[in-house]
Amino acid sequence: MLVVQQIIENKEKYIQALIKRNFDATSILEKIINLDEERRTTQSQLDTIKAEANKLNKEIGILFKNGEQQKAGILREKASQIKDSTNTLENRLPKVKEELTELLYSIPNIPHDSVPNGQTDEDNEEVFREGSIPVLEEGSLPHWELAKKYNIIDFELGVKITGAGFPVYKGKGARLQRGLINYFLDKNTAAGYQEYQVPHLVNEASGFGTGQLPDKEGQMYHDAADDLYLIPTAEVPVTNIFRDELVTEKALPICCTAYTPCFRREAGSYGAHVRGLNRLHQFDKVEIVRVEKPENSYQALDGMVNHVKEILNELKLPYRILRLCGGDIGFTSALTYDFEVFSTAQDRWLEISSVSNFESYQANRLKLRYKDVNGKNQLAHTLNGSSLALPRVLAGILENYQTSKGIKIPEVLIPYCGFEWID
Repeated sequence: MLVVQQIIENKEKYIQALIKRNFDATSILEKIINLDEERRTTQSQLDTIKAEANKLNKEIGILFKNGEQQKAGILREKASQIKDSTNTLENRLPKVKEELTELLYSIPNIPHDSVPNGQTDEDNEEVFREGSIPVLEEGSLPHWELAKKYNIIDFELGVKITGAGFPVYKGKGARLQRGLINYFLDKNTAAGYQEYQVPHLVNEASGFGTGQLPDKEGQMYHDAADDLYLIPTAEVPVTNIFRDELVTEKALPICCTAYTPCFRREAGSYGAHVRGLNRLHQFDKVEIVRVEKPENSYQALDGMVNHVKEILNELKLPYRILRLCGGDIGFTSALTYDFEVFSTAQDRWLEISSVSNFESYQANRLKLRYKDVNGKNQLAHTLNGSSLALPRVLAGILENYQTSKGIKIPEVLIPYCGFEWID
Protein backbone atom coordinates (compact mmCIF):
# COMPACT_ATOMS: atom_id res chain seq x y z
CA MET A 1 0.00 0.00 0.00
CA LEU A 2 1.01 3.62 -0.38
CA VAL A 3 2.84 5.47 2.40
CA VAL A 4 0.63 8.12 4.04
CA GLN A 5 3.41 10.69 4.36
CA GLN A 6 4.17 10.35 0.65
CA ILE A 7 0.46 10.83 -0.13
CA ILE A 8 0.50 14.06 1.91
CA GLU A 9 3.63 15.29 0.14
CA ASN A 10 2.60 14.19 -3.38
CA LYS A 11 -1.18 14.39 -3.36
CA GLU A 12 -1.68 16.18 -6.71
CA LYS A 13 1.08 14.16 -8.38
CA TYR A 14 -0.53 10.90 -7.22
CA ILE A 15 -3.98 12.00 -8.40
CA GLN A 16 -2.61 12.65 -11.89
CA ALA A 17 -0.57 9.43 -11.93
CA LEU A 18 -3.57 7.29 -10.97
CA ILE A 19 -5.56 8.73 -13.87
CA LYS A 20 -3.37 6.40 -15.99
CA ARG A 21 -5.12 3.54 -14.20
CA ASN A 22 -8.53 5.14 -14.82
CA PHE A 23 -8.72 5.56 -11.03
CA ASP A 24 -10.12 8.81 -9.62
CA ALA A 25 -8.22 9.25 -6.37
CA THR A 26 -9.20 12.84 -5.54
CA SER A 27 -11.74 12.21 -2.77
CA ILE A 28 -10.12 9.10 -1.34
CA LEU A 29 -6.70 10.73 -0.94
CA GLU A 30 -8.37 13.69 0.78
CA LYS A 31 -10.12 11.29 3.18
CA ILE A 32 -6.81 9.56 3.92
CA ILE A 33 -5.09 12.86 4.68
CA ASN A 34 -7.96 13.92 6.98
CA LEU A 35 -8.05 10.56 8.75
CA ASP A 36 -4.29 10.63 9.26
CA GLU A 37 -4.59 14.10 10.77
CA GLU A 38 -7.32 12.80 13.09
CA ARG A 39 -5.17 9.78 13.98
CA ARG A 40 -2.19 11.95 14.87
CA THR A 41 -4.31 14.46 16.79
CA THR A 42 -6.11 11.70 18.71
CA GLN A 43 -2.83 9.96 19.51
CA SER A 44 -1.30 13.24 20.68
CA GLN A 45 -4.30 14.02 22.89
CA LEU A 46 -4.22 10.51 24.31
CA ASP A 47 -0.50 10.74 25.10
CA THR A 48 -1.00 14.13 26.78
CA ILE A 49 -3.95 12.93 28.87
CA LYS A 50 -2.16 9.74 29.89
CA ALA A 51 0.86 11.76 30.98
CA GLU A 52 -1.43 14.03 33.01
CA ALA A 53 -3.16 11.01 34.54
CA ASN A 54 0.18 9.48 35.56
CA LYS A 55 1.20 12.76 37.15
CA LEU A 56 -2.11 12.99 39.05
CA ASN A 57 -1.84 9.41 40.27
CA LYS A 58 1.60 10.13 41.70
CA GLU A 59 0.30 13.26 43.43
CA ILE A 60 -2.70 11.35 44.82
CA GLY A 61 -0.38 8.69 46.20
CA ILE A 62 1.76 11.30 47.94
CA LEU A 63 -1.31 13.04 49.40
CA PHE A 64 -2.70 9.79 50.82
CA LYS A 65 0.70 8.96 52.22
CA ASN A 66 0.80 12.35 53.96
CA GLY A 67 -2.75 11.93 55.31
CA GLU A 68 -4.27 14.64 53.11
CA GLN A 69 -7.34 12.61 52.11
CA GLN A 70 -9.50 15.62 51.25
CA LYS A 71 -7.06 17.00 48.69
CA ALA A 72 -6.49 13.49 47.37
CA GLY A 73 -10.25 13.05 46.92
CA ILE A 74 -10.49 16.21 44.82
CA LEU A 75 -7.67 14.99 42.59
CA ARG A 76 -9.27 11.54 42.31
CA GLU A 77 -12.42 13.16 40.97
CA LYS A 78 -10.33 14.97 38.38
CA ALA A 79 -8.51 11.71 37.55
CA SER A 80 -11.90 10.03 37.00
CA GLN A 81 -12.87 12.69 34.46
CA ILE A 82 -9.53 12.18 32.71
CA LYS A 83 -10.15 8.43 32.60
CA ASP A 84 -13.48 9.03 30.82
CA SER A 85 -11.68 11.18 28.23
CA THR A 86 -9.02 8.51 27.89
CA ASN A 87 -11.60 5.80 27.26
CA THR A 88 -13.29 7.92 24.59
CA LEU A 89 -10.00 8.49 22.76
CA GLU A 90 -8.88 4.89 23.17
CA ASN A 91 -12.15 3.68 21.62
CA ARG A 92 -11.89 6.12 18.72
CA LEU A 93 -8.22 5.60 17.82
CA PRO A 94 -8.42 1.97 16.57
CA LYS A 95 -11.51 2.81 14.52
CA VAL A 96 -9.65 5.67 12.82
CA LYS A 97 -6.66 3.41 12.16
CA GLU A 98 -8.87 0.66 10.73
CA GLU A 99 -10.74 3.07 8.44
CA LEU A 100 -7.43 4.55 7.29
CA THR A 101 -5.96 1.12 6.54
CA GLU A 102 -9.05 0.03 4.58
CA LEU A 103 -8.82 3.15 2.42
CA LEU A 104 -5.10 2.57 1.82
CA TYR A 105 -5.80 -1.04 0.79
CA SER A 106 -8.29 0.22 -1.80
CA ILE A 107 -5.78 2.35 -3.74
CA PRO A 108 -3.62 0.69 -6.41
CA ASN A 109 0.08 1.36 -6.75
CA ILE A 110 1.32 4.52 -8.44
CA PRO A 111 2.34 3.61 -12.02
CA HIS A 112 5.88 4.33 -13.14
CA ASP A 113 6.35 7.29 -15.49
CA SER A 114 7.10 4.91 -18.38
CA VAL A 115 3.72 3.14 -18.10
CA PRO A 116 1.75 4.04 -21.27
CA ASN A 117 -1.76 5.43 -21.17
CA GLY A 118 -4.49 3.00 -22.15
CA GLN A 119 -7.70 1.28 -21.16
CA THR A 120 -7.20 -2.40 -22.11
CA ASP A 121 -4.57 -4.90 -23.25
CA GLU A 122 -5.03 -3.52 -26.77
CA ASP A 123 -3.15 -0.42 -25.57
CA ASN A 124 -0.08 -2.25 -24.28
CA GLU A 125 3.20 -1.19 -25.87
CA GLU A 126 5.42 -3.71 -27.65
CA VAL A 127 9.04 -2.99 -26.71
CA PHE A 128 10.89 -6.07 -28.03
CA ARG A 129 10.45 -8.99 -30.40
CA GLU A 130 12.70 -11.98 -31.02
CA GLY A 131 12.62 -15.04 -33.26
CA SER A 132 10.97 -15.80 -36.56
CA ILE A 133 7.57 -17.44 -36.64
CA PRO A 134 8.02 -20.95 -38.11
CA VAL A 135 6.12 -22.05 -41.19
CA LEU A 136 4.33 -25.24 -40.22
CA GLU A 137 3.64 -28.15 -42.50
CA GLU A 138 0.18 -28.60 -43.93
CA GLY A 139 -2.27 -30.11 -41.48
CA SER A 140 -0.62 -28.65 -38.37
CA LEU A 141 -2.69 -28.94 -35.21
CA PRO A 142 -3.32 -26.89 -32.05
CA HIS A 143 -1.74 -28.29 -28.91
CA TRP A 144 -4.93 -29.84 -27.50
CA GLU A 145 -5.24 -32.01 -30.62
CA LEU A 146 -1.53 -32.83 -30.55
CA ALA A 147 -1.88 -33.82 -26.88
CA LYS A 148 -4.59 -36.30 -27.83
CA LYS A 149 -2.80 -37.54 -30.94
CA TYR A 150 0.38 -38.40 -29.03
CA ASN A 151 -1.39 -39.35 -25.76
CA ILE A 152 0.63 -36.93 -23.61
CA ILE A 153 -2.07 -34.79 -21.95
CA ASP A 154 -5.55 -36.02 -21.08
CA PHE A 155 -8.03 -33.20 -20.56
CA GLU A 156 -11.06 -35.51 -20.29
CA LEU A 157 -9.43 -37.57 -17.54
CA GLY A 158 -8.83 -34.35 -15.60
CA VAL A 159 -12.54 -33.55 -15.91
CA LYS A 160 -13.39 -37.00 -14.56
CA ILE A 161 -11.06 -36.66 -11.58
CA THR A 162 -11.68 -33.01 -10.71
CA GLY A 163 -13.29 -30.86 -13.40
CA ALA A 164 -12.44 -28.69 -16.40
CA GLY A 165 -9.10 -26.92 -16.17
CA PHE A 166 -7.24 -29.72 -14.35
CA PRO A 167 -5.35 -31.70 -17.04
CA VAL A 168 -3.51 -34.98 -16.50
CA TYR A 169 -0.01 -35.17 -18.03
CA LYS A 170 1.04 -38.64 -19.18
CA GLY A 171 4.19 -40.38 -20.37
CA LYS A 172 6.42 -38.07 -22.38
CA GLY A 173 4.07 -35.19 -21.60
CA ALA A 174 4.73 -35.60 -17.87
CA ARG A 175 8.47 -35.99 -18.48
CA LEU A 176 8.56 -32.86 -20.65
CA GLN A 177 6.71 -30.97 -17.92
CA ARG A 178 9.18 -32.14 -15.29
CA GLY A 179 12.10 -31.38 -17.59
CA LEU A 180 10.90 -27.80 -18.07
CA ILE A 181 10.58 -27.28 -14.31
CA ASN A 182 14.11 -28.55 -13.68
CA TYR A 183 15.52 -26.54 -16.56
CA PHE A 184 13.91 -23.32 -15.31
CA LEU A 185 15.12 -23.92 -11.75
CA ASP A 186 18.66 -24.67 -12.93
CA LYS A 187 18.72 -21.47 -15.00
CA ASN A 188 17.50 -19.46 -12.03
CA THR A 189 19.90 -20.93 -9.48
CA ALA A 190 22.81 -20.48 -11.92
CA ALA A 191 21.82 -16.78 -12.12
CA GLY A 192 22.12 -16.43 -8.33
CA TYR A 193 18.58 -17.15 -7.14
CA GLN A 194 18.32 -19.33 -4.03
CA GLU A 195 15.80 -22.14 -4.40
CA TYR A 196 12.94 -22.53 -1.91
CA GLN A 197 10.22 -25.10 -1.42
CA VAL A 198 7.24 -23.32 0.08
CA PRO A 199 3.71 -24.16 1.28
CA HIS A 200 0.94 -24.21 -1.32
CA LEU A 201 -1.56 -22.80 1.19
CA VAL A 202 -1.25 -19.37 2.81
CA ASN A 203 -3.06 -17.54 5.58
CA GLU A 204 -4.99 -14.30 5.21
CA ALA A 205 -2.05 -12.16 6.40
CA SER A 206 0.08 -13.51 3.55
CA GLY A 207 -2.63 -12.71 1.02
CA PHE A 208 -2.85 -9.15 2.30
CA GLY A 209 0.94 -8.84 2.40
CA THR A 210 1.43 -9.30 -1.34
CA GLY A 211 -1.86 -7.69 -2.38
CA GLN A 212 -3.95 -10.64 -3.50
CA LEU A 213 -6.36 -9.66 -0.73
CA PRO A 214 -8.65 -7.83 -0.76
CA ASP A 215 -8.27 -7.34 -4.54
CA LYS A 216 -8.46 -10.93 -5.88
CA GLU A 217 -10.25 -13.02 -3.26
CA GLY A 218 -12.86 -14.02 -5.85
CA GLN A 219 -10.15 -15.69 -7.95
CA MET A 220 -8.58 -17.66 -5.09
CA TYR A 221 -9.65 -21.05 -3.72
CA HIS A 222 -10.46 -20.58 -0.04
CA ASP A 223 -10.98 -23.08 2.77
CA ALA A 224 -13.30 -21.32 5.21
CA ALA A 225 -12.81 -23.85 8.03
CA ASP A 226 -9.07 -23.18 8.38
CA ASP A 227 -9.17 -19.75 6.67
CA LEU A 228 -6.41 -20.74 4.23
CA TYR A 229 -6.01 -19.92 0.55
CA LEU A 230 -4.49 -22.03 -2.23
CA ILE A 231 -1.71 -19.97 -3.75
CA PRO A 232 -2.25 -18.31 -7.16
CA THR A 233 1.54 -18.06 -7.59
CA ALA A 234 4.72 -18.80 -5.64
CA GLU A 235 5.18 -15.03 -5.32
CA VAL A 236 2.80 -15.08 -2.34
CA PRO A 237 4.55 -17.55 0.01
CA VAL A 238 8.07 -16.62 -1.15
CA THR A 239 7.64 -12.87 -0.64
CA ASN A 240 5.94 -13.47 2.71
CA ILE A 241 9.07 -15.20 3.96
CA PHE A 242 10.25 -11.64 4.61
CA ARG A 243 7.04 -10.26 6.15
CA ASP A 244 7.74 -8.28 9.35
CA GLU A 245 11.49 -8.61 8.77
CA LEU A 246 14.19 -5.98 9.25
CA VAL A 247 17.12 -7.03 7.08
CA THR A 248 20.57 -5.54 6.90
CA GLU A 249 21.56 -3.46 3.91
CA LYS A 250 24.43 -5.88 3.34
CA ALA A 251 21.91 -8.73 2.87
CA LEU A 252 20.42 -7.03 -0.21
CA PRO A 253 19.67 -8.01 -2.86
CA ILE A 254 17.76 -11.10 -1.77
CA CYS A 255 17.06 -13.36 -4.77
CA CYS A 256 14.71 -16.35 -4.53
CA THR A 257 13.24 -18.92 -6.89
CA ALA A 258 10.59 -21.57 -6.31
CA TYR A 259 8.55 -24.09 -8.23
CA THR A 260 4.93 -24.55 -7.17
CA PRO A 261 1.61 -25.55 -8.62
CA CYS A 262 -0.67 -22.52 -8.90
CA PHE A 263 -4.43 -22.44 -8.36
CA ARG A 264 -6.84 -19.93 -9.86
CA ARG A 265 -10.59 -20.05 -10.12
CA GLU A 266 -10.51 -18.03 -13.37
CA ALA A 267 -14.16 -17.15 -12.84
CA GLY A 268 -15.83 -15.78 -15.94
CA SER A 269 -13.28 -17.23 -18.40
CA TYR A 270 -15.01 -18.75 -21.41
CA GLY A 271 -14.59 -19.13 -25.16
CA ALA A 272 -12.18 -20.61 -27.67
CA HIS A 273 -9.15 -18.83 -26.17
CA VAL A 274 -9.39 -20.88 -22.97
CA ARG A 275 -9.13 -24.26 -24.71
CA GLY A 276 -6.45 -26.79 -23.81
CA LEU A 277 -3.58 -25.33 -21.82
CA ASN A 278 -4.45 -21.72 -22.58
CA ARG A 279 -6.22 -21.17 -19.24
CA LEU A 280 -6.27 -23.62 -16.34
CA HIS A 281 -7.42 -23.78 -12.74
CA GLN A 282 -4.22 -25.63 -11.74
CA PHE A 283 -0.89 -25.18 -13.47
CA ASP A 284 2.83 -25.27 -12.73
CA LYS A 285 5.10 -22.25 -12.58
CA VAL A 286 8.62 -21.38 -11.59
CA GLU A 287 8.91 -17.93 -10.01
CA ILE A 288 11.71 -15.49 -9.25
CA VAL A 289 11.43 -12.92 -6.44
CA ARG A 290 13.83 -10.14 -5.48
CA VAL A 291 14.11 -7.79 -2.50
CA GLU A 292 16.14 -4.72 -3.43
CA LYS A 293 17.30 -1.32 -2.23
CA PRO A 294 15.03 1.29 -3.87
CA GLU A 295 17.80 2.85 -5.93
CA ASN A 296 18.64 -0.54 -7.48
CA SER A 297 15.18 -1.92 -8.20
CA TYR A 298 14.77 -0.78 -11.81
CA GLN A 299 18.21 -2.05 -12.75
CA ALA A 300 17.15 -5.34 -11.13
CA LEU A 301 13.92 -5.30 -13.17
CA ASP A 302 15.93 -4.96 -16.37
CA GLY A 303 18.11 -7.86 -15.24
CA MET A 304 15.04 -10.05 -14.65
CA VAL A 305 13.69 -9.20 -18.09
CA ASN A 306 17.03 -10.14 -19.67
CA HIS A 307 17.08 -13.38 -17.69
CA VAL A 308 13.68 -14.47 -19.04
CA LYS A 309 14.78 -13.42 -22.55
CA GLU A 310 17.80 -15.73 -22.25
CA ILE A 311 15.57 -18.69 -21.34
CA LEU A 312 13.26 -18.09 -24.31
CA ASN A 313 16.22 -17.62 -26.65
CA GLU A 314 17.53 -21.04 -25.56
CA LEU A 315 14.11 -22.59 -26.14
CA LYS A 316 14.12 -20.93 -29.58
CA LEU A 317 10.52 -19.82 -29.30
CA PRO A 318 9.31 -16.66 -31.07
CA TYR A 319 8.32 -14.13 -28.42
CA ARG A 320 7.65 -10.48 -27.76
CA ILE A 321 7.72 -8.21 -24.70
CA LEU A 322 4.95 -5.75 -23.86
CA ARG A 323 5.03 -2.84 -21.44
CA LEU A 324 1.58 -2.91 -19.86
CA CYS A 325 -0.57 0.20 -20.03
CA GLY A 326 -2.23 1.86 -17.06
CA GLY A 327 -5.54 0.11 -17.66
CA ASP A 328 -4.01 -3.39 -17.81
CA ILE A 329 -1.26 -3.27 -15.18
CA GLY A 330 -1.79 -5.26 -11.97
CA PHE A 331 -3.17 -3.59 -8.83
CA THR A 332 0.11 -3.78 -6.87
CA SER A 333 2.59 -3.19 -9.70
CA ALA A 334 4.35 0.05 -10.60
CA LEU A 335 5.68 -1.34 -13.90
CA THR A 336 5.08 -4.70 -15.60
CA TYR A 337 6.52 -6.34 -18.69
CA ASP A 338 4.57 -9.24 -20.17
CA PHE A 339 6.27 -11.91 -22.28
CA GLU A 340 4.19 -13.57 -24.97
CA VAL A 341 5.14 -16.56 -27.10
CA PHE A 342 3.64 -16.93 -30.55
CA SER A 343 1.46 -19.99 -31.06
CA THR A 344 1.73 -20.72 -34.77
CA ALA A 345 -1.02 -23.32 -34.82
CA GLN A 346 -3.45 -20.96 -33.01
CA ASP A 347 -2.13 -17.88 -34.84
CA ARG A 348 -2.07 -15.84 -31.64
CA TRP A 349 0.20 -14.62 -28.87
CA LEU A 350 0.09 -16.43 -25.52
CA GLU A 351 1.21 -14.73 -22.29
CA ILE A 352 3.86 -16.81 -20.55
CA SER A 353 5.46 -14.42 -18.05
CA SER A 354 4.93 -11.18 -16.19
CA VAL A 355 7.92 -9.40 -14.67
CA SER A 356 7.03 -6.58 -12.27
CA ASN A 357 8.47 -4.00 -9.91
CA PHE A 358 6.18 -3.23 -6.97
CA GLU A 359 8.54 -0.60 -5.56
CA SER A 360 7.65 -0.18 -1.84
CA TYR A 361 3.93 -1.02 -2.26
CA GLN A 362 4.17 -4.65 -1.12
CA ALA A 363 6.96 -3.91 1.35
CA ASN A 364 4.76 -1.39 3.17
CA ARG A 365 2.02 -4.02 3.54
CA LEU A 366 4.57 -6.62 4.57
CA LYS A 367 6.49 -4.27 6.89
CA LEU A 368 9.60 -5.42 5.05
CA ARG A 369 12.40 -3.00 5.86
CA TYR A 370 16.17 -2.77 5.83
CA LYS A 371 18.52 -0.77 8.02
CA ASP A 372 20.62 1.62 5.91
CA VAL A 373 24.22 2.70 6.58
CA ASN A 374 22.96 5.54 8.77
CA GLY A 375 21.03 3.11 10.95
CA LYS A 376 17.65 4.29 9.65
CA ASN A 377 14.90 1.81 8.77
CA GLN A 378 13.79 2.03 5.12
CA LEU A 379 11.14 0.19 3.12
CA ALA A 380 12.66 -2.22 0.61
CA HIS A 381 11.47 -2.69 -2.98
CA THR A 382 10.05 -6.06 -4.10
CA LEU A 383 9.98 -7.54 -7.60
CA ASN A 384 8.81 -10.81 -9.07
CA GLY A 385 8.54 -12.62 -12.38
CA SER A 386 7.54 -15.90 -13.96
CA SER A 387 10.46 -17.86 -15.27
CA LEU A 388 8.34 -19.44 -16.50
CA ALA A 389 4.65 -20.42 -16.43
CA LEU A 390 4.57 -23.88 -17.93
CA PRO A 391 1.21 -24.43 -19.71
CA ARG A 392 1.62 -21.89 -22.50
CA VAL A 393 5.34 -22.58 -22.86
CA LEU A 394 4.43 -26.23 -23.31
CA ALA A 395 1.68 -25.26 -25.76
CA GLY A 396 4.17 -23.16 -27.73
CA ILE A 397 6.68 -26.02 -27.87
CA LEU A 398 4.10 -28.57 -28.99
CA GLU A 399 2.69 -26.32 -31.70
CA ASN A 400 5.85 -24.63 -33.00
CA TYR A 401 8.01 -27.76 -32.95
CA GLN A 402 5.49 -30.12 -34.60
CA THR A 403 6.51 -31.89 -37.81
CA SER A 404 5.15 -34.76 -39.88
CA LYS A 405 7.52 -37.08 -37.91
CA GLY A 406 6.30 -35.90 -34.51
CA ILE A 407 7.18 -33.14 -32.08
CA LYS A 408 10.86 -32.29 -31.86
CA ILE A 409 12.15 -31.45 -28.38
CA PRO A 410 14.12 -28.16 -28.12
CA GLU A 411 17.80 -28.99 -27.95
CA VAL A 412 18.32 -27.37 -24.54
CA LEU A 413 15.64 -29.63 -23.00
CA ILE A 414 16.88 -32.98 -24.33
CA PRO A 415 19.21 -33.61 -21.33
CA TYR A 416 16.28 -32.88 -18.99
CA CYS A 417 13.77 -35.07 -20.85
CA GLY A 418 15.95 -37.97 -21.99
CA PHE A 419 14.37 -38.07 -25.47
CA GLU A 420 14.49 -36.02 -28.66
CA TRP A 421 11.05 -36.66 -30.12
CA ILE A 422 7.45 -37.16 -29.10
CA ASP A 423 6.14 -39.54 -31.74
